[in-house]
Amino acid sequence: MKAFATLLERLLFSPGRNAKIALLRQYFATQPDPERGFALAALAGALNFPGAKAATLRAMAEARTDTVLFALSYDFVGDLAETIALIWPKPAIDAPPNLPTVITALRATKRDAIPQLIAGWLDQSDISSRIALLKLLTGGLRVGASLRLALQALAELGAVDVHQIEEIWHALKPPYENLFTWLIHKAARPDASGSPVFRPVMLAHPIEAKDIAALDWQAHRAEWKWDGIRVQIVATPQGKRLYTRNAEDISHVFPEILAAMNFSAVLDGELLVIRGDDIAPFSDLQQRLNRKTVTAAMMKEFPVGVKLYDMLFDGEEDIRALSLDARRHRLEAFMVAQTPTIMSLSEQIKFDSYEDLAALRTNARAAAQEGLMIKRADAPYLAGRPRGLWWKWKREPLSVDAVLMYAQRGHGKRSSYYSDYTFGVWNETGELLPIGKAYSGYTDAELVFLDKWIRNHTIARFGPVREVTKDIVFEVGFDSVQISTRHKSGIALRFPRILRIRNDKPATEAEQLVAIKALIPRFWRQ
Repeated sequence: MKAFATLLERLLFSPGRNAKIALLRQYFATQPDPERGFALAALAGALNFPGAKAATLRAMAEARTDTVLFALSYDFVGDLAETIALIWPKPAIDAPPNLPTVITALRATKRDAIPQLIAGWLDQSDISSRIALLKLLTGGLRVGASLRLALQALAELGAVDVHQIEEIWHALKPPYENLFTWLIHKAARPDASGSPVFRPVMLAHPIEAKDIAALDWQAHRAEWKWDGIRVQIVATPQGKRLYTRNAEDISHVFPEILAAMNFSAVLDGELLVIRGDDIAPFSDLQQRLNRKTVTAAMMKEFPVGVKLYDMLFDGEEDIRALSLDARRHRLEAFMVAQTPTIMSLSEQIKFDSYEDLAALRTNARAAAQEGLMIKRADAPYLAGRPRGLWWKWKREPLSVDAVLMYAQRGHGKRSSYYSDYTFGVWNETGELLPIGKAYSGYTDAELVFLDKWIRNHTIARFGPVREVTKDIVFEVGFDSVQISTRHKSGIALRFPRILRIRNDKPATEAEQLVAIKALIPRFWRQ
């Protein structure tokens, strides 16, 4: 656990991407199996410990110390794992368990005995090892190192292209010993041929109006940017799968898509809830995501379809090296020949000038689109985010003036600051109701100001959350409004971020709830 704890600390305090990759590469090169494999699984979010929930850990710490003292300490520190690690009694010996021991023991222990097991580990661990252990258990590493960075570190370690790892990642299981054997000892690459292979997707760069106006329009094609999730449809002799852009297998949640795969091809498209001619809001699709099973009733209530916009394999032929126009021709011919149910072509938009596209983008929200995709006609299909081939021109965000209601400590480097803000608007009876939570958009100087103001204007505390006087107004940018049963207001903002602090506006002049509800698309179900 000490090596893993050291890795997490160094990742947290190393700001640069390259520095983090170097730390990961060094760790993977020097740690033995299965230690490094379990560390990789932790970074990938592939470990789950049902008997070690945050509430269980908190109850353990309160029992060892004092409920009031723990609450005050948690409020001051702001991070649960760090608070428990600091407040836990000093260990009699410094002998923390190693990472494989933790994983193996937790999997073999009955749930009611897990708290005692964890307490024993904390009793013999230093503070750093405690923090690493607790963050591992709660799944909240928050050290600025994503799975993508870890895979890049592995690629550099093995001197291979990261996309070679991504293609087989979905077929690998912790602790990934065959992966390390391939990369370090130059054995054969792990075999993923027994299951349908995921191919790394091609991504777009955002573009601004000043840059898009200078493009050569004869060399580009335009499409709608759909507001769903990117999926890869894989139908091969090895089987059928539906993958997200991150290679997550979601086939079990969308059996109707698999049932429509009566062909041999690898297709790229957008998964949406579609009712008749209407594309439903993204929140409807969320009702189908992240579920272990899906019922017939849910499939009927949230019917899905796929808008197809690219083709990677035509049968067993890899056509990714062909141009976009050539791949589109293949896709159109495929659709005529196969006519797969609940799948349709994503329309290519005819335009003659920048002004044509700008007008379409202006109306994208009314058309239930996220914006526009602009792609070079001669672009091959390349993994990752190659520069200058695909662009996304998203619609302009909406904004609302809302009142700061609650604040909570952040995580990682922000654990010392109140950086997570819940804000609300007024209903028709003059009650302030929450509509969202934002964690970004402010400057470092504004964060320091807000943290001090929140501490001085707290009127109530609810665990780690502080309620404040209703005096500060934020201008909040957001993408759309969706119905939410979690908020008393009945709505929530999608992708909220703070645009500025409105020191010029009193809280009484913040937005009315009825005006926010008016932004909900016409086809929302009541």
